[in-house]
Amino acid sequence: MSVQNLNTFDPFADEGDPLGDNENVGSQADYIHIRIQQRNGRKTLTTLQGLPKQYDSKKLLKAFKKEFACNGTLVDDEKLGKVIQLQGDQRLKISTFLTDEGIDRATIKVHGF
Repeated sequence: MSVQNLNTFDPFADEGDPLGDNENVGSQADYIHIRIQQRNGRKTLTTLQGLPKQYDSKKLLKAFKKEFACNGTLVDDEKLGKVIQLQGDQRLKISTFLTDEGIDRATIKVHGF
């Protein structure tokens, strides 16, 4: 007679999604994320990531800098793709700018304190 419960089992091994094989459920890839990061002192940095491919990041950055009177840069991240960084707290301005350009408000997520 052999004991069955002595088999090795790794509870943290990836076995796929137990609710199904739909990869897009709960995925953050279809959202536009606007975040704020604290720098030193009172300085802040606003980041924008997850823009759809049809929008030109360089032209958007130029429009943001001119409209909001702030400086900014475009950063290429390996996981996140192109990320727009702007000086200051520009979260509300960016979200209203994007909704005025025709992006649905439900796809924009504003994070921060």
